[in-house]
Amino acid sequence: MIPRPHLVRAIALLVLGLLFCVFPGCSSNDADKNENQIVLTGSSTVAPLMSEIAKQFESLHPGVRVDVQSGGSSRGVADARRGLADIGMVSRDLKAEEQDLTAFPIARDGVCVIIHRDNPVASLTDDQVVAIYTDRINNWKDVGGADAPITVVNKAEGRSTLELFVGHFQLDNKQIKADAVIGDNEQGIKTVAGNRHAIGYVSIGTAEYDATHDVEIKLLPLAGIAASIENVRAGDFPLSRPLNLVVKGTPTGIVAEFIKFARSRDVNQIILEQYFVPLSQ
Repeated sequence: MIPRPHLVRAIALLVLGLLFCVFPGCSSNDADKNENQIVLTGSSTVAPLMSEIAKQFESLHPGVRVDVQSGGSSRGVADARRGLADIGMVSRDLKAEEQDLTAFPIARDGVCVIIHRDNPVASLTDDQVVAIYTDRINNWKDVGGADAPITVVNKAEGRSTLELFVGHFQLDNKQIKADAVIGDNEQGIKTVAGNRHAIGYVSIGTAEYDATHDVEIKLLPLAGIAASIENVRAGDFPLSRPLNLVVKGTPTGIVAEFIKFARSRDVNQIILEQYFVPLSQ
């Protein structure tokens, strides 16, 4: 059987294309792009901080682009493992089953309960928080507030803030009776700020920043300790966590340089401006 001319030409072009990519010295836009691009995915708590650090890093390294995408700590772990991201962002310690990754701590944060700024409730005990989230208490009047139903705001699965919250209060997520399920911290804060009867929990750094910038939320103390980044810094706040960059294997090249920069004193001011606790002193 004689091959058809157009089929022969297609095979020849395919072979030439493969040879073009294999031999060194050939132009490779993808390779150039990879060498000058860093992709980070994961924790929505860490993402705004890394976006600011990335801007400074890019200014010091013309031609380098740092792409920061949120989606939760679980995404950060999964993407780093699968090579979909150069660096995963994880706002908690790595778990026992995640020890195939290497964590580089960059800062500390806490998790706090928030309510609307106009809500007269000044504090809740741990038992009251658990009762509210399991629907055994569903009216603010039962904890010293107005006669109004409580809107319970919970985090979506895959968020480390959820894992820390249920772990601290010894809850199973299946026990929680949520009226709204949100993703990142800003969505949680916006939901509570827009509903005088809502209760939620988010990053202290993000909440403290927003509360001091006229967002209508109030941070509640935990175990009698004010929810503030200062108390996280002092080690007094009972629900705190590390903010980590995680990689698979040993970072090299521009990725290693970026991690080194993100852990240096050069970014302490950025970390403080984002209401987190720097680790480099």
